[in-house]
Amino acid sequence: MKLHLPLFLLLLVINSGCSQANADVPVYGYKIVNTYPHDTGAFTQGLLYLDGHLYESTGIRGESSVRKVDLETGNVLRIEKLPDRFFGEGIVEWRDQLIGLTWQSRMGFVFGLQDFSVRDTFAYTGEGWGLTRNDDTIFMSDGTAEIRLLDPETLKEKDRITVTYNDKPLRALNELEWVNGEIFANIYLTDLIARINPDTGAVTGVINLTGILPEEDYVDGYTDVLNGIAYDSDTDRLFVTGKRWPKLFEIELIEQKPVTQANP
Repeated sequence: MKLHLPLFLLLLVINSGCSQANADVPVYGYKIVNTYPHDTGAFTQGLLYLDGHLYESTGIRGESSVRKVDLETGNVLRIEKLPDRFFGEGIVEWRDQLIGLTWQSRMGFVFGLQDFSVRDTFAYTGEGWGLTRNDDTIFMSDGTAEIRLLDPETLKEKDRITVTYNDKPLRALNELEWVNGEIFANIYLTDLIARINPDTGAVTGVINLTGILPEEDYVDGYTDVLNGIAYDSDTDRLFVTGKRWPKLFEIELIEQKPVTQANP
């Protein structure tokens, strides 16, 4: 059975171990607007929406891939598998390219957006987790509280921000998505998404998606955690899914009462 992580467990990924949450940070629940099929073979690491389709990257060595997916049916329209030694991670599009990370290999791939042909590779230190972008910067998570700022043309690091909740570093940042001037970040091993100010790194809100995938849709030992955020800026649609989930959800955010006390 899936263990849903209550909101107070946000504190477990804050380095300080503080016991008081920030009452000024709004908490959001959700309303499911639409439900779409999702490939249960996809160990989702990255997700984005572009020109009417989803682009998805998947993990697990020997199974990692980048895909173009039909939103309505969940059918995979195009797929490129990574060599077996790589564990695929997040992706982002830039111009006519799809840029993807790998977990511990310290190597990323540059694919052609139209045919997924490998055009180039690039190197980075540490681990690769999630990617997103605005008009002039690519943002990269690495499993810590830091988000790296990359030059989209060279893919070289130009700066970093530290993400903080209640003025304390918030680690385990995973898949990223740029949404209306903020960075949305899955917090690994939780049902939570952090809303992050990209200028300061401060968490401006917490989205609690506990219970979004019904218990009956979980397969013990196979269905994994929430991961995957995509945003359609043209129609203001927000999509979420998880690793090996059978469903992908379009959701509307609903503000709830703030977090005021945490007593695990």
